[in-house]
Amino acid sequence: MTNIQRYLNHAKINVVFKQSKDDFVVTEEPLYEFSKEGEHLIIKFRKKELTTWDAVSIFANHFGCKHRDIGYAGLKDKNAMTIQSISVHKKYEDKLSSFNHEKIKILETTYHNNKIKIGHLKGNKFFIRLKRVSPVDARIIEQVLAQIAAFGIPNYFGFQRFGIEGDNYKKGEAIINGTLKEKDRKLRQMFINSYQSYLFNNWLSKRIEISKLIESFEPKEIYEKLNLPLDLVKQMKSQEHPFKIMHGDLMSHYPFGKIFYVEDIQSEASKFYAKDRVPTGLLCGKKIKKAQGEALSIEEDFTKEVLQEDGARRFAWIFPSDIESNYKEDKNWMELSFYLPKGSYATELIAELIH
Repeated sequence: MTNIQRYLNHAKINVVFKQSKDDFVVTEEPLYEFSKEGEHLIIKFRKKELTTWDAVSIFANHFGCKHRDIGYAGLKDKNAMTIQSISVHKKYEDKLSSFNHEKIKILETTYHNNKIKIGHLKGNKFFIRLKRVSPVDARIIEQVLAQIAAFGIPNYFGFQRFGIEGDNYKKGEAIINGTLKEKDRKLRQMFINSYQSYLFNNWLSKRIEISKLIESFEPKEIYEKLNLPLDLVKQMKSQEHPFKIMHGDLMSHYPFGKIFYVEDIQSEASKFYAKDRVPTGLLCGKKIKKAQGEALSIEEDFTKEVLQEDGARRFAWIFPSDIESNYKEDKNWMELSFYLPKGSYATELIAELIH
């Protein structure tokens, strides 16, 4: 991945952050409460050093069912302790009492009327431990967390989206350009999604770069360089939020709701600052709304017209909530907890925090 812009301007904070079962804990928050009745058995479990796919395979082998018979809401990393739920038909319930695995602990069970499906997720709660944190760095971290609580963070795709070598997007681009064939449908989809994510990240980075220039210079000094009308640059300069809204942006109500075009910039910028709505970015493809006006002129640079996949709009910005920090000076540990909406990456909050 290329370097992407961070919107906060503090210096790098030298701490140790390692994704592991002890220092990285994720708890899924389901989209809805389970009904406690119905033909689907809901199994809430804790896993360590396993991907969600690994856990699903282990359960499927134990029950003697197909992988696709097991429902789950989201994929979770291997390098973490994660708490999540799966669903399976309750005819397999009798086999649950004999289930035993050193890396999976069943926490509770209930029932529901339907199978859990991908996306049936409200968000995730995170616990993260940073190590080798000096008292000075602990104070800086707390100041930065206060800024993140006030302004939110860019909703970049995390490094996990780009594969171990960080170059899955190159394979996606080659598939789209016709220079690479991939017969495995799931791999092909993964590579193309990685390329969509790469373009989104680079668009978002460009918009943050523009926003920072507008914050740092007077409108007359930069409007020609940015190739934007002077009047628009002045309007963007007056916005309180560090990410600047422009004509033609597509906004979404937050944390969910309809997508709509910006008409009154100042009004939408104020509502964005109040965490009522957020700008969206393009995951390019077909059957998707594009930005208009000046916003489109920037978005077009990160759009691949030949993409035959369906496109989507993604929140460009999110607002982490329930942010708490606890500094353990005797161990030089900083423990953090926070909540993120689904599809967002805790590793990106850490990246914004420690640069």
